[in-house]
Amino acid sequence: MKKRFKFISILLFLLLIVAACSNNQDTEQSSESSTENKENVELTISAAASLSDAMDVIKESYLEEHPEVTLTFNFGASGSLQQQISQGAPADLFFSAAEDKFDLLVEDGTIGEEDGLDLLGNELVLVVPKEDQSITNFENLVDNELDKISIGTPETVPAGKYAKESLENMGIWNDVESKIVYAKDVRQVLSYVETGNVEAGIVYKTDAMVSDQVEIVASADPSTHTPIIYPVGIIQESKQYEAAKGFYDFLQNEASLKVFEEYGFTIR
Repeated sequence: MKKRFKFISILLFLLLIVAACSNNQDTEQSSESSTENKENVELTISAAASLSDAMDVIKESYLEEHPEVTLTFNFGASGSLQQQISQGAPADLFFSAAEDKFDLLVEDGTIGEEDGLDLLGNELVLVVPKEDQSITNFENLVDNELDKISIGTPETVPAGKYAKESLENMGIWNDVESKIVYAKDVRQVLSYVETGNVEAGIVYKTDAMVSDQVEIVASADPSTHTPIIYPVGIIQESKQYEAAKGFYDFLQNEASLKVFEEYGFTIR
């Protein structure tokens, strides 16, 4: 009887060990599977070119907390990005430098009203090559000796649209239109000024602040152009909606907003 009892005890003990090992293996496999799924999360962020420097800093902070996510940024003119998204280009978030481009995606249902907000603001400034003393204000742009002024293409570049509006409301657009060199985005405007290919350019304050080769000589009166607002929203058809929502929320936290302010943006 004792031998039989001992045999049953040993058998039960072995069964418990096997069950425990099986559970551990299942747990490990589940954990590994979960990790693999997290590692496969990729987000594509279509964002205005003027956001690139601040977003690079925020990206580093985000990835420290979320190493399982891969962030890919598509920087460009807001109008061009909006058209790309409308035509089916992959994107999980859209961070625009203009409300009208953003609103087009809300109107067609690409971005839900509840999944977007006006996050940032900016200023429009006149820049010239460093140490150039010949231009000190917008009125100088009508000078006959000045040949080239650069702004973004108004139809696709919000900064260009604001620049044209401002020059029109200042009453000098007709005098300077023949001198305008159009650029694909504000960073190209900035490059033209830095290299001396144009004598002046109109860009966002945030772009001018990151360059040590240009000087801000004047700021446009905000009343001369449409308010500069940066809305951000989640693409409803995103295959990684929850992860996109996480990054969307991260952009609004205190640390991220502080980075935006350090790069010259205002918080809405």
